[in-house]
Amino acid sequence: MYGCAGMVKRMKTTMNLDEELLRATKRLAAERGVTVTSIVEDALRHALDAARDHPPYVFEPTIVHGRRPPAVDVSDREALYDLLDSE
Repeated sequence: MYGCAGMVKRMKTTMNLDEELLRATKRLAAERGVTVTSIVEDALRHALDAARDHPPYVFEPTIVHGRRPPAVDVSDREALYDLLDSE
């Protein structure tokens, strides 16, 4: 960490970014007159805030109660026809 007393503590890190994403980030930073770091920090804060606002997705399968499918050899065409004809 580096910084002075009373300032926000910062940590240096290394990230592997998509080239086009980095170019676009640098371009945006230049347009706004800010650092690439501030653009990345803002984007991370936005993503983390959005994740906090939405509960995680929970898969809830639909359970259908019914009868068990008939035991039939699906490779036996005649047995399948007989089953279909009997219903």
